[in-house]
Amino acid sequence: MGKLFACLLLCTCLAACGESWNAPYPAGDASRDILYTAFTDRPKHLDPAQSYTEDEATFTAQIYEPPLQYHYLKRPYELLPATVDALPHPRYFAADGRQLADDSPAESIAESVYELTLRPGIRYQPHPAFALDAYGQPLYLGKNAAIGRQRIADFPETGTRELTADDYIYQLKRLAHPRLHSPIYGMMAEKIVGLKELGDSLRGAAKEVPDEGWIDLDRHPLAGVERVDARTWRIRIRGKYPQFAYWLAMPFFAPVPREVDRFFAQPGMREKNLTLDWWPVGTGPYMLTENDPNRRMVLTRNPNFRGETYPCEGEAGDAEAGLLVDCGKPLPFIEQAVFTREKEAIPYWNKFLQGYYDASGISSDSFDQAVRVNVGGDVALSDEMRDKGIELLTSVRTSTFYMGFNMQDGVVGGLAERRAKLRQAVSIALDQEEFISIFQNGRGIAAQGPIPPGIFGYEEGEAGINRVVYDWIDGKPVRKPVEVARQLLAEAGYPNGRDAKTGEPLVLNLDTTAGGMGDKSRLDWLTRQFAKIDVQLVVRTTDFNRFQDKLRKGAFQLFYLGWNADYPDPENFLFLLHGPEGRLQGGANSANYDNPEYDRLFLQMKHMENTRERLRIVRQMNDILRHDAPWVFGLHPKSYTLTHRWLKNRKPNDVGNNTLKYQRIDAAERAQARSAWNAPVLWPVLVGLALVVLAGVPAVLGYRRRERAAVSGER
Repeated sequence: MGKLFACLLLCTCLAACGESWNAPYPAGDASRDILYTAFTDRPKHLDPAQSYTEDEATFTAQIYEPPLQYHYLKRPYELLPATVDALPHPRYFAADGRQLADDSPAESIAESVYELTLRPGIRYQPHPAFALDAYGQPLYLGKNAAIGRQRIADFPETGTRELTADDYIYQLKRLAHPRLHSPIYGMMAEKIVGLKELGDSLRGAAKEVPDEGWIDLDRHPLAGVERVDARTWRIRIRGKYPQFAYWLAMPFFAPVPREVDRFFAQPGMREKNLTLDWWPVGTGPYMLTENDPNRRMVLTRNPNFRGETYPCEGEAGDAEAGLLVDCGKPLPFIEQAVFTREKEAIPYWNKFLQGYYDASGISSDSFDQAVRVNVGGDVALSDEMRDKGIELLTSVRTSTFYMGFNMQDGVVGGLAERRAKLRQAVSIALDQEEFISIFQNGRGIAAQGPIPPGIFGYEEGEAGINRVVYDWIDGKPVRKPVEVARQLLAEAGYPNGRDAKTGEPLVLNLDTTAGGMGDKSRLDWLTRQFAKIDVQLVVRTTDFNRFQDKLRKGAFQLFYLGWNADYPDPENFLFLLHGPEGRLQGGANSANYDNPEYDRLFLQMKHMENTRERLRIVRQMNDILRHDAPWVFGLHPKSYTLTHRWLKNRKPNDVGNNTLKYQRIDAAERAQARSAWNAPVLWPVLVGLALVVLAGVPAVLGYRRRERAAVSGER
C-alpha cells in the first residue's frame, strides 16, 4: 500500500511541474534560436552543378552564394549583389571586336561581357578540405583520408580561406563535366562562349581517367571566362541575353573551390557518401552539419559568414506586417535549423499544432480545420488557429497551369478566325473559378494570360483581364456567359456542337497522364464543362513517357501542362509560345503555336530592360495570345503557409530561396506556448491508480486476516 501511495504522490508532483513528456527535442534546446520544420521529399542532389529542384534549394540556397541574390521583400522581384560589389552591367561588342553602345540593336551584338568583382573578406565555412599541415600543404590529401571517416565531422581539423574569382570559374567549368550531367549544360553551352568546346574536351579526358578518378579542370581552359585578378572575372555571352543576370542568382553559378573538389575525389570517399553532392561547402550563412535524408537534416550557422543586414525597405504593407522591425540588424538571426522528414501529412500537422514545428503548409485533410472560405471567396483562419496565435501567409506562385491546343491539328489548330473562335469558346466554357473552388480549396487565381503575378508584365485589375473570356463588372472580372461560348462555337462552324456541313458531333481528344487519386473526379468535371457547349470530350490516359512521345510527335489535340519560373522575367513564360520553340522542333512550345507577329514582338521584347516600352509590347503579345487562344489559360496556384506567432520575418518568396537568414525565432514565447499546449494530462493516470488501489484493498485486507489467523492458530 505504501508503494502505491508513493506512485500517486510522484505522479502528482510531475503534474505540478507542467513539463511535456512527449517533446521530441532536448530540454536544453528550448531557449535556443533553433527553427524546427519538416521536409517530405529527400533531396537527391546538393552539388550546385546538379541541383535544380525546390526541395534541394531548401538546403543549397542557405549554403552556397552565387554572385547575385533577390531582395527579400520587394515585388516584383529585384536583383541585388550577394558576394559581388555591384550588379554587373554588360558591355556589348560587334563581331569585329568593336565595343557598342548600350542601346545598340540586338542583332548587331555578337557578344555581351559581364564583369564581376567580389567584395573582400568573404570566407568559406570551416571544412577539412582547407586544413593545412605545418608546411602549408593540404592535411587530408593523399593519406588514405577516407579510412575511419563516415561523416565530415569525423575529420578533427578544419580550415578556411577567402573566396576568390577562381572558385567561380572552377564551378563554371564543372557545368561541362561529363560525369556531373548538369541540367543547364545544354542551354548554357549555347550562351557561354567556349563552354561547348570545354564539354567536348572533358569528355575526351574522362575516357582516360577511371570512373572514380579526378579530372583537374584547371588544365582545361574555358575560352569565354577570363580571370582578371584574384577577385574579378569576366564571362562572355553570345549575343545579347539580359536574362543571364537572373542565372547569376542561381546555385549553378555559386563557387566551388578546386581543393574541395580534389578532397572529395579521393579513393574511398564516394562509398561513404563523402562527396560534394552529400556535404556541400559554401560561404553562405549556414552549413550542413547533419545529413540523414531519410530522417533528419540540420543546418547550423556558419561562424565565418561575412555579415549582412536585414533590409530596411520593402513593398506596400510590409511595415504594417512587422516585416521591417529588424531593419539594419546583422544576419542571420537563427542559430540552427532542424529539418525532420515527415512522410505522412497527419503527424506533420499534429506536431505543428503542438508547437513542435514552427511553420506548416496545409494539406487537403487539414484545410477545413485551418481555414474558412466565405461565399465571396475570401479566406480567413479558423477560430482554432486564431486562438493559438497562428498566422496565415498566402502568395500567388510564379507558376502557370494551362490546357493547350495542338495548333498543327486539323480541327483545333491553325490561325484561321473560325479555328480561333472554337478555342475561344472552349476557353469561356471551362470555368476556372469553379475548378479552383472545388479542386484547389480556393488556392489559386484564374489566369488572364501566361504571366503570373510577381513577374514584370503582369497587370492587376481591369488593365490585365482577358477580354475574350471576361467582362469587367462592378470592379472585378466576370466570366462571360456560356451562351457567348455557344455563339462562338456556332460561328466556328459547330452550331449545337455539330459540324454545320456534315452534322457530325464535334469530338475532341485530351491526352493526359492522369490516373492518381482524385483524377477521375477532375476529368469527370472537365467532361461536363465541354458538355455545356455540346462538345464531346474523350480522355486518353497514358503513362508519362508515352505522353511525352505524343507531344514530341504532335500526335494529340489537347493536353495539360504547367510551368514554374526559372527566373522572374516575362521572357521565361512568353517563350513557351515562341514559334521556333515548337515541340516538333525540340523546343518547349508544346502547343506548336506559330504566329509571325507574336514572334516578331517576342524577339524585340526579350532583349529589353523593364521599361514602359517593354510593358507596351508585352500587352500587345498578350492581346494576340488571348485572341488566338492556343492555351486555355488555367490558373496560377496559391501557396498557403501557417506560421506560429513566434516565427518572425517570414514572407513567401518563389524565386529567392535563401530566405532562412532573414527569419527570426522568439524562443521564450515558443517555450511558453509549448508548455501550455502540451502539459501532461495526468488525471486519467491518477484515477487509474486509485482504482487499482481500491481494487487491491480487499485482497490486502483478506491477506492480512489470513496472516493473523495463521499466527493465532500457531499459538
